[in-house]
Amino acid sequence: MKTCTAEAVSQTAAGASHDSRRTWLTIALCFAVAILEGIDFQAPGIAAKGMGIAFGLDKLQMGWVFSAGILGLLPGALVGGWLADRIGRKGVLIASVALFGIFSIATAHAWDLYSLMGARLLTGIGLGAALPNLIALCSEAAGARLRGTAVSLMYCGVPLGAALAAMIGIVGFFDDWTVPFYVGGVLPLLVVPLLALWLPESAAFKARKSAANQEPQVPVVDGLFRNGAALPTLLLWLAYFFTLMVVYMLISWLPSLLVGQGFSGVQASWVVFTLQIGATVGTLMLGVLMNTLRPLAIAALIYGGLLAALAALGIVESFVGMLFAGFAAGVFATGGQGVLYALAPLFYRTEVRATGVGTAVAVGRLGAMSGPLVAGKMLALGTGTAGVMIASAPGLVVAGIAVFYLFVRSRKQSV
Repeated sequence: MKTCTAEAVSQTAAGASHDSRRTWLTIALCFAVAILEGIDFQAPGIAAKGMGIAFGLDKLQMGWVFSAGILGLLPGALVGGWLADRIGRKGVLIASVALFGIFSIATAHAWDLYSLMGARLLTGIGLGAALPNLIALCSEAAGARLRGTAVSLMYCGVPLGAALAAMIGIVGFFDDWTVPFYVGGVLPLLVVPLLALWLPESAAFKARKSAANQEPQVPVVDGLFRNGAALPTLLLWLAYFFTLMVVYMLISWLPSLLVGQGFSGVQASWVVFTLQIGATVGTLMLGVLMNTLRPLAIAALIYGGLLAALAALGIVESFVGMLFAGFAAGVFATGGQGVLYALAPLFYRTEVRATGVGTAVAVGRLGAMSGPLVAGKMLALGTGTAGVMIASAPGLVVAGIAVFYLFVRSRKQSV
């Protein structure tokens, strides 16, 4: 009897160790893909100056180039999440990474405004399809208790990747606009074989798939809008829309805004670099705090801090002051975005989780697409940097209220 008990304990420990290895391998590989996404997200902003000169683009046309890539994120997130809930997270992620790698390289070979917009659109589709799968894989690998922490760890790769893209500008490639797109294209294609060999498929997805013949399928509409899911879904959409509007306005326009304020290209790259380092710190810090602070405190911290950082970006004149403002904007803008990505999976069951996250991300992309366009139009009208920053304030207040309620709801569900 003692021998059998010892063997059972040994087998349980071995199984737990195996599960732990699978979890950390999943998070590590998804983190690597998140770094690549960050490089591609930031590349147009870093390349904007050289790209504008090469194609003779004005500010409004640059806004369309930025928004073409963001527009692709919307169908990518919807289709990528939907497919992942039906054929698996791993295969869809691999195809998505290959897609954004190929068309990032194609961006560097564009010959006019329309081919440039087309390449960015298709890059965006790949990027958009990847993100719901990264979130679903990490949240399901970690389990309910560590879901928020796992997603935050993975997502901090995005600002790290964007910081690497900013370094391309800092070390002297600022005027060669093609370099960020080559980097953002070759590296994903090198990672694709590693994902195929080593990335485990979600155990929760495989278990649900094996039971699909015995249990009725949950329609997508039911999973997103019925049995108490409608209000969280709509509030997630609001929070994603307004938060991502500001995040992508900063990613796309901040380097150009800083150059317009009199800073050099290298100084602008340093500010973007500090913004992305702040984003990395904020993603990790807020990912921990979201499990400890009261709902009102975490919502006020994220959106109050973001409003203050945007105000500083509009009025600070010194380079050092702008570095601090950029760091703070990264902490609260991208860090807050990371909190939203960790929050969304809590409200959806396994069979609709990637779809639920994908639809929220897609709605967020509408905000992300509108941000650069609105900023470009306002700048064309002569409102200046301060006017662009002030215009985002009402939406951030709405997002803060939505996030407060979602945290209250999530705490009640866990009790």
